[in-house]
This record gives sequence, structure tokens and C-alpha cells, in this order.
Amino acid sequence: MSDNADASAPGRDPMLHGPALEGLEQYGSITDVLYRAVERFGDKPAFTCMGQTISFQALDRLSAAFAAWLTCETDLEPGDAVAIQLPNVLQFPVAVFGALRAGMVVVNTNPLYTEREMAYQFKDAGAKAIVILANMAGKLEQVLDKTVIRHVVVTELADLHVAPKRWVINAAVKYVKKMVPAYSLPGATPLRQALSRGKRLEQKDATRELDDVAALQYTGGTTGKPKGAMLTHRNLVANMVQARMAIGEGIGEGTERVMAPLPVYHIYTFTVNCLFLVDTGNHSVLIPNPRDLDAFVKTLAQAPFTGFIGLNTLFNALCRRDDFKRLDFSRLHLTISGGMALTHAAAERWEAVTGCPVAEGYGLTETSPIVTFNPSDAIQLGTIGKPVAGTAVKAVDAEGNAVPLGEPGELWVKGPQVMKGYWGMESITHQTFNDGWFATGDIAVLQQDGYVRIVDRKKDMILVSGFNVYPNEIEDVVTAHPDVREAAAVGAPDDDSGEAIKLFVVTDSAELDADTLRRWCKKQLAGYKVPKHIEFRDELPKTNVGKVLRRELRDDQGS
Repeated sequence: MSDNADASAPGRDPMLHGPALEGLEQYGSITDVLYRAVERFGDKPAFTCMGQTISFQALDRLSAAFAAWLTCETDLEPGDAVAIQLPNVLQFPVAVFGALRAGMVVVNTNPLYTEREMAYQFKDAGAKAIVILANMAGKLEQVLDKTVIRHVVVTELADLHVAPKRWVINAAVKYVKKMVPAYSLPGATPLRQALSRGKRLEQKDATRELDDVAALQYTGGTTGKPKGAMLTHRNLVANMVQARMAIGEGIGEGTERVMAPLPVYHIYTFTVNCLFLVDTGNHSVLIPNPRDLDAFVKTLAQAPFTGFIGLNTLFNALCRRDDFKRLDFSRLHLTISGGMALTHAAAERWEAVTGCPVAEGYGLTETSPIVTFNPSDAIQLGTIGKPVAGTAVKAVDAEGNAVPLGEPGELWVKGPQVMKGYWGMESITHQTFNDGWFATGDIAVLQQDGYVRIVDRKKDMILVSGFNVYPNEIEDVVTAHPDVREAAAVGAPDDDSGEAIKLFVVTDSAELDADTLRRWCKKQLAGYKVPKHIEFRDELPKTNVGKVLRRELRDDQGS
């Protein structure tokens, strides 16, 4: 890997380059990833969840049945958007590959979303169909008339488990744990019924090109409204190949058992587990609820694992547990961190407990996501690694001029994994790109040795356990409360989640308290967006034109 272009050459920007990208030409679309995996690794395990495993052949068969149902039993056409609102269950890869085989565009949706968040995303994406877990179907019922969704597919947690285990788990979830609120969705199709019908139909997979959009992956926006990043088949397949080249000999083919506790609807896990590990014929163990650490550790104890995909918060939480420390780590040789900054303490603690170093990477939703990665044989803690294959990065000043290596500037990226643009937001897309370069908003230092360090982040974004939270969305919800005059949200350091949301509020009511505001937020925001700290003030600091100075608030509380 070349460290940088010649910074002394006139007219050339100092930048870092990854090696040449090799192997992308083998794929015509994402569906080719599955075809190749089935041909090479057919009977090997592809995904396991709650003790049930499906092979690559089973994934092929089930996704083909779902694709046939979508194509033959609905009025959907290639290019239509299908929302998939599922946690880490076996149905997720089946629904994703089925939708893609039918030529649809996948809209990954967070199962923690409230009705308000669901309605916005479904309407914005123009989703015409949805695959949803029964646990969330009641929320969908409340917003369905605000969307253009015409086809609803409902699945229960253990629908792809064999009987009688399927019946036991689904009954326990519904009747014992009471996790499925009552709902009424006339015309909805149970997933098992769709698969049963689809397997009897003859259907040829739709033909899609590399430059066709494969997924609308939503990311928060500084305007307070999430934006749909248009990720093409080329973007996602390129990033899959880039991941394979970056990890290199650090991973085998058809031999790995990799734990997947992070949500598969998030771009990080989506690309790594549903593409990269499928392409390499490896086995992903899906964890539906990693917050249940007791159950999670029991799953980890069932068989030695060779890989672990995690983030800082999870590494810290697990390494504090005695039962985790007693596990067999003899086969663990690959641990990848992403989604949030990896601290030295967490990395050192993980390696001390497991014997396996953590390789940190960096990426964004808009880059599918991987931009840089630490080579497994040359990890440099405190950096986000080197640019992956086919990728160039540079740091620029406020005027867009490249700064010398070693000096901080906004990180700009160019490569085949960079999104096509934001769905329905041409002006914002235009503002984000400059002559083919994508402006990340993160402040970085490009080192002489080819590694990159992030020294600051997007000025207002809050990172809670790897989830992007944007202050405007929080403030929009809070200021809708009749007793709130003004509000501002910032990030505060937090040992468990990296950052927590701190809310500053100006109110005219002596009765308004923090608990009341949190209850208000919980009705309209996912749990990780609800403020942990709330401080009431007489006024908020502002510029001379009335803009709230969030940085001053952050500085005031030591973040």
C-alpha cells in the first residue's frame, strides 16, 4: 500500500491510497454473492439463531421461495422498495436475499423505532411492502395509513425453527412473556405462508445491474430528518471485496464461526455478516438481544468461536463478567471493532481476557460502510487503520484545500463503496460531494506511515453505543412539549455507551421535571435517543443571530 501521493509534487494533493481493488468483476449484482456461496459451500452452516441453523443451500431455497412470492403473488415490480424491520433472526437474511432476488430495493429499518420514526422512514422511502416481526406489528397498524405500503408480511420470532421448538418459542414469546401486543392488519400474510406458496412457484430471479440501487440505508441528518443513502449493488459488493482484501489471511473460507451481536439492519453488520461472511462461506451466529448478557454469554459458551464482530461498549460489558472470562477463547483469532471509537482501555482489556487483539475500522453509512481498516498483522491502536482497496482519502481545510500529512482536516473519501447519493435530496447530495469526493464531516490526521487518526467528529452528532443521534431530532420532539420554550441536546461522556444524551431545557413551568420529559420522549423516540441527563436553565447560549451554541454547552459540562 502506498503511503501517500508525493506531497511535494506541484498540483498534487497529499492523500493516502489503498491498493488496487481486485475481484469485483466476478459479480454482476449482490445475488451473485449468494449463488457463488451456494455453489462452493452449499451444505455448510450459514446462519444460526437461538440454536437453529440454516445452511447456504437452505438460505438459497428459502430466499428463492420468498422472491417467487414477491414476484408472482404481489403487484410489486423490480425497483420497488421493501422495508425489512427485523432484529437478528434467521428471517433477516432470507428476507434480504429474497427481496434482492426479486429485484427490489431493501429498506433496513430499526426494530426499536417508534410509530413516528417508522411512519417517516416508510413514507420517505416510498416502501410498498414490509416484512415485520409480530412484536412490532401493533406499531405498524397505527401508521399504515400514513404510508404507501400495500403488502405486509408478518413473522414470529422462531418461524424458521423446526417444530415443536418453533411452537414452544413463539407461544412463550406471545403468551408467557407477552411481547406481542395485540394488532389488526387485515390482509397481512404470515411469512411461513408466503414461503410455502413461493416454493411451489417457478420464477426466474430479476436481473439487476451493479449500478442499480440495492438498499436505502437510513442515517441521521443534521436537519433532524434521517436521510436514505442510496447504496448500489456496486457499492455493497465493492465493500465486501474490500473487506476480504483488508482482512486477508486473517479469515479462512468455510471454517469460521463468527458471533454477530450487533444489529444486522445496521450497515456495519449488514455488510460484514450478510455479504462478506456469506461470500467467504462462513458461519454467522445471530444474537437477537445482546443486551441480555446472561443469555448472550450462554450462547458464546455453546461452541468455540473464531471471530467476533463488536464495538467498544460491548467489549467493556463482556470483559467485566466472570462467566465471559471463563469461556474457551482458544480458537478466537479475529475481533473487529466498528460503529464507535475504540478506546485503548477496552482494546487492551479485550486482548487480556481473550488473547485476541482488536482490529478497528472506520466507515459511514454513506460508504457501505468500510473506508479504513487496521491490518490484522499490524494493528496500530488509536488509529482507524489504512484505506481499503480502491479507496483514496485526504484531509482538507475549510476551503476544501488538502492539508499536509500530519495536520488535521476534514476527512474526504473517494472509492467504489461511496453511495450514489441521498434519496430524494439532490441539493444535500450536491453539498456533500466535491468533484467525486465525499465529505465525511469527521476531522482526521493522515499519518506519514499510511494510518489515519480521527481527532474529532461531526460537530453536533452524538454517538450512543454506536448509534448516530442527531440533536435536532431530539430537540424537535422536546420542544413540541407545551411547557418547553427552548431545548438543546449534546453528548456527554459515558463509561458504558461512549456518550449519553444530555438535554438542556428552558421552561416557563415550575412543574415540569426531568421524568416528565423522559416519558414524553419515550413515546416518540427509540430508547437510545432518550436523554439520560436533563438540566434546566434560564437561557441557552446563542450567537448574535440566535443560533444555539451547542459547543459551549458541551464545554460547560466537560464533554
